[in-house]
Amino acid sequence: MKMANISTINWLFVCGISFCLGGIAVLSFMPLSSDCICPLRNPLNKLGTKENVASKPFNAHSTHKMAVLVPFRDRFEELLQFVPHLTQFLRRQGIDHHIFVLNQVDRYRFNRASLINVGFHFTSEVYDYIAMHDVDLLPLNDDLLYEYPSSLGPLHIAGPKLHPKYHYDNFVGGILLVRREHFQKMNGMSNQYWGWGLEDDEFFVRIRDAGLQVTRPQNIKTGINDTFSHIHNRHHRKRDTQKCFNQKEMTRKRDHNTGLNNVNYKILKVHDMLIDSIQITILNILFECDVNKTPWCDCSGTAAVASAVQT
Repeated sequence: MKMANISTINWLFVCGISFCLGGIAVLSFMPLSSDCICPLRNPLNKLGTKENVASKPFNAHSTHKMAVLVPFRDRFEELLQFVPHLTQFLRRQGIDHHIFVLNQVDRYRFNRASLINVGFHFTSEVYDYIAMHDVDLLPLNDDLLYEYPSSLGPLHIAGPKLHPKYHYDNFVGGILLVRREHFQKMNGMSNQYWGWGLEDDEFFVRIRDAGLQVTRPQNIKTGINDTFSHIHNRHHRKRDTQKCFNQKEMTRKRDHNTGLNNVNYKILKVHDMLIDSIQITILNILFECDVNKTPWCDCSGTAAVASAVQT
């Protein structure tokens, strides 16, 4: 066991070294397979074992199982707050769940939507609904129920009248719960959104085009200032809002070409991780980028040059 400070965490995510961080988080990395990283098929194989008792909610006989999918890169200090807070919040509701951290490890710009597509592929045979969940948004009001969405469509927990920052009617970001069959019907999310923003707005159009409706929590007495804690520090970590090549034009259109069925990725490793005795699962995910279609995956142009050399 080895001591490490927060500045070394991101390196450790990839290298798979077990360590203890000041008694707060204990990490135990164990790849599922040295040959093939396969989707979950039987909850008893990995997530229903005795070793995982600490992460189980109080109601172990819930009808539905929820996979909490957390798109992630370089946000470990926020993850340390997120995991214990959300786990206790969901345990109070008796939600049968497990947290999957979708850790992007390639050199391209962050791709939140593609990470969610990968997380869905990995979990969909075991879990019948997903929570697309930002790591920096912590629910505070226990009346926000992470229940199985209705047949109408996705359940948007962080509605525009409740979210601390985004208040437009078509907003579906932050925390969105989606049934397995609905996510498949919409072909998941677009894969062309590299960098920050707009992928959730495109997803709203997919919801509408699939004939589904967004529902939101009712009778919530709190508002934009006290329903959630938004722990993102914009001065410490600036969002990648750069627009390059023809990105601005292309990402403001409905994407009919990419989604769940053609996300291009590899899962390099699957790790178990303990935070405050709560077991979560880390997927180290590497994407490929077709610079002929989305050159804005790397605004420096390095990826385009490398592709030209290879061809």
